[in-house]
Amino acid sequence: MSVLMVSGTGTEIGKTMTTAAVAALAVAAGRSVAVLKPAQTGVGPGEPGDADEVVRLAGDQVTAVELARYPEPLAPATAARRAGLPAVTPAEVAEAAEKLAASHDLVLVEGAGGLLVRFDEQRRTLADAARLLNAPVLVVTTAGLGTLNMTTLTGEALRARGLTTRGIVIGAWPHTPDLASRCNLTELAAEAGAPLLGALPEGAGRLGPEEFRAGAGEWLAPELGGGWTLGATT
Repeated sequence: MSVLMVSGTGTEIGKTMTTAAVAALAVAAGRSVAVLKPAQTGVGPGEPGDADEVVRLAGDQVTAVELARYPEPLAPATAARRAGLPAVTPAEVAEAAEKLAASHDLVLVEGAGGLLVRFDEQRRTLADAARLLNAPVLVVTTAGLGTLNMTTLTGEALRARGLTTRGIVIGAWPHTPDLASRCNLTELAAEAGAPLLGALPEGAGRLGPEEFRAGAGEWLAPELGGGWTLGATT
């Protein structure tokens, strides 16, 4: 079973773009891909969510599955309670991922916000789903000041739960990186205890699908199907 969890050190940092880039490279390599969004928040009925955005950018060969949708842009547990809707549980996430893995080469499970954002009132999280699946976690982080602390804390939380960090990806590398960003580029891997596996350019989601797919190979490292190296980002 090939399941990869995609989490982050916070929200709005490029998880969906990173998920789309990984999916695009897998599709280009001839693999069948599914993306699973356990809890979509802040999106109304009929509006495209994160999984739909992955399909738009990576290609309609990607299977998109969303388990629950809540209208307010809040943590899933809070959004579910306020909407009067059932919360998603890690067991449901694991079951859905396993079903998708039976018919796909790669299943990408994109979390909401950071690793320990609560799914339900029992304080269960994406980390609990990853543990049920015994799946590695790809951590998406920011480039600038403060990222070393957030990324290190996420890595420690994963190790404390016996989970594997697949690697780190910078979700939005600035067009004009400042001193902190340039220094962090070489320090993130050591601080996180996991390899740096790429950096997506700021504004990647505004690219057209063809340009996005063509660029994905330049943004992600060989471990994720691309050709990115540390020296490729300036």
